[in-house]
Amino acid sequence: MRSLLIILLLLVVSSCSNNEKPNIIWITCEDQSYYLFPFHGNSDVSLPNLEKIASESLVFENMYATYPVCAPARSSIITGMYPQSIGTHNMRAMHYDNYYKNGREMGDRNNSEKELEFPRYSSKLAESIKTFPEILRNNGYFTYNDSKGDYNYIISDSVWSAYNTRMKFFQDSSPFFAIFNFDITHERRMWERDKQELMVNPKNLTIPPIFPDDSIVRHSYAVNYSNMIEMDRQIGELIERLKSQELYDDSYIFFYSDHGGPFPRHKRAIYETGTKTPFFVKLPKGRKEKINTKQFLSFVDLAPTVLSIAGIELPSEYQGIAFLGKHKNQTERKFLFTSSDRFDENSDRIRAVRNEKYKYIRNYFPENSHALDVDYRKQMPLMRHLTTLSLTGKLSVEQNNWFRTPKLMEELYDLENDPFELKNLSENPEYDSIKAALSKELDTWIENIDDLGRIPELELYKLIGK
Repeated sequence: MRSLLIILLLLVVSSCSNNEKPNIIWITCEDQSYYLFPFHGNSDVSLPNLEKIASESLVFENMYATYPVCAPARSSIITGMYPQSIGTHNMRAMHYDNYYKNGREMGDRNNSEKELEFPRYSSKLAESIKTFPEILRNNGYFTYNDSKGDYNYIISDSVWSAYNTRMKFFQDSSPFFAIFNFDITHERRMWERDKQELMVNPKNLTIPPIFPDDSIVRHSYAVNYSNMIEMDRQIGELIERLKSQELYDDSYIFFYSDHGGPFPRHKRAIYETGTKTPFFVKLPKGRKEKINTKQFLSFVDLAPTVLSIAGIELPSEYQGIAFLGKHKNQTERKFLFTSSDRFDENSDRIRAVRNEKYKYIRNYFPENSHALDVDYRKQMPLMRHLTTLSLTGKLSVEQNNWFRTPKLMEELYDLENDPFELKNLSENPEYDSIKAALSKELDTWIENIDDLGRIPELELYKLIGK
């Protein structure tokens, strides 16, 4: 009923909209990697509703989350900035629904705060950035977010015209921007729905070489695909409502996941499984546009692209580039950058850069395993299973590298021939020149964005915390 009321509201909002300011709808899901989707080549699952929209859309092959975890990645989406440039790079610096700030209550400390010896904090740097929904509102848009206010810092009350349970009817002549988020595919669903009836046969699935091909792994993939099928059903209901209210054809529709999949070595991992996400954009009235759908895109590009579609001048501080619309950038990236820092109670720092063929990873704390000891993730049967296999020596060398302690300070992968990043080339002298060139590009980028990951978090909290 709430969704139907929202659609009716959007119909009212759109009925008088300015044709030069199109309606823009985001359909987002959580914790799903690029390679898991049929419109990116996976035949293990059918998602008919998403596949139908994708068939009418520009399907982009190289969209990347800035961080392989939700809140820092989402901070880059709403600000058009790299999280480590604005102090939102440590997962769970802020942990509650930011929109209902209620006097900036910090809440009780959790275990990570006790171990790290500082409270939750909101970055003053991040708060100083004008978010793109706020800019849309200032230019006549109605902005709506149906559930997710978790941006790792406190956002302004002026960002959303209406948010979640604060929904009410508005008589307005504005076009709209709306986010509909589906969390049925979130990591926690892997254990919450582990015993539910499966919608795919585990025996018919393809298991990537990062995992052993056994019954527990197959069951875990089947659980996730079942969750994806339910997500697709829910999205189908939304699409039918949009169509019935004549909102579907005339709107831009984006679809993406907030980062990679719910499995170990996916979410929170710097590898492609953790950072490369599904992504397509449906243009209004079935329109097509000549564009390179294989170009490198980053979550920092979403804010400037939406403003560009709306015909709004882009803020000079934004670090992303518009890939559609009036202010579309004419130069494509040669390099794509991803990062990770603290995850809950586990501090770390990793930076990565890739070009068309190779990916270079720099591990600043090699004493930390890639398989950080995240308490939340231990609730997953697959995580406990893989840990046991690692401890008993039953994983292959390549599969066990994720658990390796210490890990190497540098990693290099040939993504064309090794898409799951199993064969590290960093110690092979034949690749020294490639490694050095990518390392230099990474150094330049770190300086250009003023990477705050170089500052210990306690010091950073004292500098920018609020």
